[in-house]
Amino acid sequence: MPDWEEDNTPGHGVGTLAETAKQIEKPPLFKVLLHNDDFTTMEFVVDILLQVFHRPEPEALQIMLAVHHQGVGVAGVYTYEIAEAKVNKVAELAGAEDFPLLCTLEQE
Repeated sequence: MPDWEEDNTPGHGVGTLAETAKQIEKPPLFKVLLHNDDFTTMEFVVDILLQVFHRPEPEALQIMLAVHHQGVGVAGVYTYEIAEAKVNKVAELAGAEDFPLLCTLEQE
């Protein structure tokens, strides 16, 4: 059969695209949270927000103040894999500086 002729056999031709096209669901998102403690410096938290989360400085300062005053602040919202990688990076950087900065993730 020539390529241009319509193929009406089951699974071919008209309707195939509609049958195979599926709605792609958005992956769940996770909040990355920074938790206040009595030892990690405010400057270090701002540096984390600038380096790991790529926040502009004014926004980094605002998030750091939320952590300081409210006990927790949202550093960002990401898919699970990215959120987990950022939590691990914060733990690595905090550990290298002997800071007990706690960074967790929570489903949005």
